[in-house]
Amino acid sequence: MSARSTTVSTRVLLVCAAIGVAAGLVGGIAGWVTPVVLASAPIVYGFVLGAHVIPGIIAQETLRLPWVALLSHVLAALVGSAMAPQWAGRFLGTALLFGGIQEGVAALTRYKVWRAWRFFISAVIIGVVVAVVVALVVNLASMPIWAQVAYLILAVLGPVAWTAIALAIGAQLRHAGIGRR
Repeated sequence: MSARSTTVSTRVLLVCAAIGVAAGLVGGIAGWVTPVVLASAPIVYGFVLGAHVIPGIIAQETLRLPWVALLSHVLAALVGSAMAPQWAGRFLGTALLFGGIQEGVAALTRYKVWRAWRFFISAVIIGVVVAVVVALVVNLASMPIWAQVAYLILAVLGPVAWTAIALAIGAQLRHAGIGRR
């Protein structure tokens, strides 16, 4: 699928589906871990939530095409929802938000720049969004100052760390020939 194409090839759809299933399993596990994290160590919740960047980053790094991030995110959200149905709405909302941010950053470069820095820009944007949203969920103001600082750092670094992992996976898939046209 080129930037001008309006259809998705079967190959691209299957690659996005495979990425979506694998990332959806990670998302489903994160969904089940979330209540434990919120109850025992809420300052790391942003880091856990950051795992949801995985499908879009792997898809974009592997295929380097428009819309693959959003497609992989939605498929991952459906798989995650099957594993942890109590989070279905949040999985789908997160998929649209994170996938939309990743597609937006790629669109700003006209889907022509695939260097690591471009992926990390979307990771930092997502990290800031995660920090703000999750600060409300965990009542950040009620925590000691050290916990507030740690929370903010982990919330931003979570998507960045998961992006680095996803980039490595995507690069290996691309090296294996998965991204060939």
